[in-house]
Amino acid sequence: MLKLEHVRKTFGATVAVDGVSLEVRRGEIFGLLGPNGAGKSTTVNLAVGLLRPDEGRIEFDDGGSPTDPRVRARIGVAPQSLAIYDELSGEENIRFFACLHGLNGKTLNERVRWALDFVGLADRRNGRANTYSGGMKRRLNLAAAVVHDPPLILLDEPTVGVDPQSRNAILEKILELRRQGRTIVYTTHYMEEAQRLCDRVGILDRGKLLASEAVPTLIASYGGKDVLVVENVDGEVRVETDDPVRELTQLQSNGNVLRFRMERPNLETVFLKLTGRHLRD
Repeated sequence: MLKLEHVRKTFGATVAVDGVSLEVRRGEIFGLLGPNGAGKSTTVNLAVGLLRPDEGRIEFDDGGSPTDPRVRARIGVAPQSLAIYDELSGEENIRFFACLHGLNGKTLNERVRWALDFVGLADRRNGRANTYSGGMKRRLNLAAAVVHDPPLILLDEPTVGVDPQSRNAILEKILELRRQGRTIVYTTHYMEEAQRLCDRVGILDRGKLLASEAVPTLIASYGGKDVLVVENVDGEVRVETDDPVRELTQLQSNGNVLRFRMERPNLETVFLKLTGRHLRD
């Protein structure tokens, strides 16, 4: 559905995207993960034609470029910075964006109703956006991205700053979009969201794509061994092991095991191994 080949983008001396190559397959949720400043948002802006690459090529499924208006009409975008107008009502916002995509007449009315209902805002359609909660604004942002029924949807940090209920609602709607056959590119730094949603994940850091695989494959390749954590009278013992039963039996023979637990590698383990543990500001 979307293909990037050796894409590079700089801003002065800053290299934001450095030779990224990836393919997003039709009907999948592809997660793009990375620390702050990794190049995720720049990659999204390149993919939708808001920026042009300095080097490399970006293609849509039919070989078209995202800078072509006919291609861009088939892409939906929910940017990290909310793309809604506070002075307009929820319905006025969605109707405005639908008109930008050329919808009119009966189709316009049907799609606006569908989009507001899809994100659970039908009962607040007449309220001004500036009266919405943060979660409601995020859901309105999503409605604006899907009102024209695009086959490819790019969601840039769509759950930033929302409460747990709104986050869960947004994630469920994204899964529903996939069930409807949509292709989704999902950028986030929330590992649990990516592990829950994504068929495949690409990990980006300092503009470079470090790995791109299905989540179980990434964990198997980079996650390392299970860790047996045992608490005894002297403190805590952590042991990486392929045979936790044998290790626990050995530790029990030394006496004073109070409790134990297993820590299994997950996507966060992979992320930290590839990108490091130091703080990013």
